[in-house]
Amino acid sequence: MAAGAGPSFPGCEKRGWTRKTGDHVTGKMAVFPWHSRNRNYKAELASCRLETVPLECGDYHPLKPITVTESKTKKVSRKGSTSSTSSSSSSSVIDPLSSVLDGTDPLSMFAATSDPAATVTVTDSSRKKRDKDENSFVGPDFEPWANKRVEILARYTTTEKLSINLFMGSEKGRAGAAASAMSEKVRTRLEELDDFEEGSQKELLNLTQQDYVNRIEELNQSLKDAWASDQKVKALKIVIQCSKLLSDTSVIQFYPSKFVLITDILDTFGKLVYERISSMCVDSRSALPDHFSPENVNDTAKETCLNWFFKIASIRELIPRFYVEASILKCNKFLSKTGISECLPRLTCMIRGIGDPLVSVYARAYLCRVGIEVAPHLKESLNKNFFDFLLTFKQIHGDTVQNQLVAQGVELLSYLPLYSPAMGWIFQCVSYHAPEALLTEMMERCKKLGNNALLLNSVMSAFRAEFVATRSMDFIGMIKECDESGFPKHLLFRSLGLNLALADPPENDRLQILNEAWKVITKLKSPQDYINCAEVWVEYTCRHFTKREVNTVLADVIKHMTPDRAFEDSYPQLQSIIQKVIAHFHDFSVLFSVEKFLPFLDMFQKESVRVEVCKCIMEAFIKHQQEPTKDPVILNALLHICKTMHDSVNALTLEDEKRMLAHLINGFIKMVSFGRDFEQQLSFYVESRSMFCNLEPVLVQLIHSVNRLAMETRKVMKGNHSRKTAAFVRACVAYCFITIPSLVGIFTRLNLYLHSGQVALANQCLSQADAFFKAAIGLVPEVPKTISIDGKLRPSEPFLLEFLCNFFSTLLIVPDHPEHGVLFLVRELLNVIQDYTWEDSSDDKIRIYTSVLHLLSAMSQDTYLYHIDKVDSNDSLYGGDSKFLAENSKLCEAVMAQILEHLKTLAKDEALKRQSLLGLSFFNSILAHGDLRNNKLNQLSVNLWHLAQRHGCADTRTMVKTLDYIKKRSKQPDMNHLSELALRLPLQTRT
Repeated sequence: MAAGAGPSFPGCEKRGWTRKTGDHVTGKMAVFPWHSRNRNYKAELASCRLETVPLECGDYHPLKPITVTESKTKKVSRKGSTSSTSSSSSSSVIDPLSSVLDGTDPLSMFAATSDPAATVTVTDSSRKKRDKDENSFVGPDFEPWANKRVEILARYTTTEKLSINLFMGSEKGRAGAAASAMSEKVRTRLEELDDFEEGSQKELLNLTQQDYVNRIEELNQSLKDAWASDQKVKALKIVIQCSKLLSDTSVIQFYPSKFVLITDILDTFGKLVYERISSMCVDSRSALPDHFSPENVNDTAKETCLNWFFKIASIRELIPRFYVEASILKCNKFLSKTGISECLPRLTCMIRGIGDPLVSVYARAYLCRVGIEVAPHLKESLNKNFFDFLLTFKQIHGDTVQNQLVAQGVELLSYLPLYSPAMGWIFQCVSYHAPEALLTEMMERCKKLGNNALLLNSVMSAFRAEFVATRSMDFIGMIKECDESGFPKHLLFRSLGLNLALADPPENDRLQILNEAWKVITKLKSPQDYINCAEVWVEYTCRHFTKREVNTVLADVIKHMTPDRAFEDSYPQLQSIIQKVIAHFHDFSVLFSVEKFLPFLDMFQKESVRVEVCKCIMEAFIKHQQEPTKDPVILNALLHICKTMHDSVNALTLEDEKRMLAHLINGFIKMVSFGRDFEQQLSFYVESRSMFCNLEPVLVQLIHSVNRLAMETRKVMKGNHSRKTAAFVRACVAYCFITIPSLVGIFTRLNLYLHSGQVALANQCLSQADAFFKAAIGLVPEVPKTISIDGKLRPSEPFLLEFLCNFFSTLLIVPDHPEHGVLFLVRELLNVIQDYTWEDSSDDKIRIYTSVLHLLSAMSQDTYLYHIDKVDSNDSLYGGDSKFLAENSKLCEAVMAQILEHLKTLAKDEALKRQSLLGLSFFNSILAHGDLRNNKLNQLSVNLWHLAQRHGCADTRTMVKTLDYIKKRSKQPDMNHLSELALRLPLQTRT
């Protein structure tokens, strides 16, 4: 199209898609003119519908039972010419899956026939597993030692210097020749042990806690290495050496952690010994079953087992002898059925010889731990340990212990909590699945000891929550009368509160329980002691009382934690209180009507903590708020909370954190609805935009919400288009037009311009729609070559192609502006596409031009495929005017020229495949949209067909299907010319 040869419509001359200096189309007119074929969309749609065929079902239904007819044929003789055939019909259901359910599946049948003993083996194994499950005592509700182990190591630490006494053994010579007789071998090993105990001693002093832990870990590894190198006596020496450390209480605050570290080594030793003896019972014929009896153990294994017990019995000191024997308690199973039941009472009595009450109680804890692992059904030994402990409990207040505490400078208040891990474990073992009578007896024995606070705390920590809750008033009475020397009462109320958080007390006692507990808690002077108790009892208050009581508790917490900014040291507990409150108040109108709730939030002064609390509240709101709300109390509170989250965003905020915050704020925005008060709704969106301008996903959500609001207004006000309604819609459109440029994502802006333009068009805001579409067209040149998606750079052309195809679908129904000429938006978009720098290896530009050709073909129809209600598209405006159609054809020819020019540039060896694919694609476009009765267009299609096959790059199957389609279409009315075309389209032959 020559410069200045634009359309003859007024105002369009400067809008022609022409080639001037620096313009976009080759100065040469396309050789092949374009003629769009006339389309009857309704007829085409009808022809594409599937043909309805009546189906005579009779009694057939896919869900009815299937009747299977079985035919049997029996031949009379090989030479005979006749045979008898019998048929039988069965009306019963033969389900092909039923054989699986009745246990006669092919694999089971094969296994049963191939190995008759297999069924017996499987059955026995299943029976043993079932018996094991039925007899299992310790279930998943029993808290394992591993959980307590981590807690102990984290809690009981020290900054004092520690020491380790290492018994290295003497260096005197050994007999070179090995003794041949068994008695000599045993005597030699016993001498080695004696030498170890009487040998040289080395003491490591001034060890930090970490040095001490590292040294213990080295000993544990040395044990494993010695065992792996078959140095069993050396391994035993290491275990004895470590066990002796448990008699040392020189740094008493560290003793619980030392106990954990040493018993880890004992556990390792016990496991190694058990596995060693168990492996001796395995031969080539069979392995030791899971539930074996001593009769299954061979004599060699029994002798080795006895040898280990004899070695341990020769240890002179009580504490290492007790711990090492307890560590291999399970090995008694190899010797006799009653071995464990006989050893447990004896080991329990051995502990009576340990004078230090702290060392004694941890020894009992270890015996209970080993006992409940190997023989959980032997409850009597567990109970005996508990009652023996009660008898010796008064030693804690004796002169020996008091003198030791004075020597180490340890207060009784710091000393008594050292007993808690051991006592807690003993109580847990004793109370597990214990009958009510035993628990009641334990309470009575505690009363006889003067309701000692430490004992009472252990009882409440170990007993079942239901048991404690039903006797809450009894426990409160015991707490009031208990001796709290060294163990304050508020800790007892905290333990009681923990139980009441898990189980409900009698309804009539609930208020009295809260009053009694809070009388003690509110008098606490230490903010840390106070908040530790209050945190627990908030749960009880929320579970059983109304917002009035909760408000009272929150007010009391604020009163105690505000002076001297004590709340700064208690953020975890304050967070826990908030979480418990919102977990029980799902009605946010009630929650925010609690007077002290928002003032409570003001105590979170540290930004990171405040944001976490706000996130917790918003997550609860999104989860539990079922209906949209316009409650001003909720809106004001949540806007403040969301604003707090938004203001925390800065340049260092991670993208994941931004997405999380935006998700929570968007969840709130979606739940706000003012019904038909559309102006109030828009005002809310305007306020939200000003508050959350730094989070792009929130702005995107607001734009979508405003667009929906505009469409909802149109739907509700349908038939009543007052000036006020039109002004409101224009306000919504203006909101979107102003907000979109503030976004960063290029494709986010493009898609929102398109979507908002569609909304404006649907609301008959034509000038505003044009503005959106022009803005989108002006933004296309800014699209970068690559965009970041999930942190990875990806080419942008596929996304641009998708956007432009959607844009073309909209442009079909956009009416021309009377002052801008024919198809002015299409021309501007084509100019932008031509100016855009496309990748040399990409054909997306030609795919876009092909889509433009489809668009222009649709625009040339008398009636368009789709319309917008009350919007006159170009088919109504121009009514098939010849000048409009001529201008449309000129644009089509210019686009075709660009496509053909690109096809010529692909005539290179490395681009022949692309040329073939694009040629066939362009052929299909002409077939679908062009009028092939035009000779030149017909000849162009033939040329493209030959081009697609020229270098053998075309897919033969695709070409065959395409040709079959043309022949089928040629049989339709007014399609006879396709028959002649089909004759001119040969299929490539390959030799």
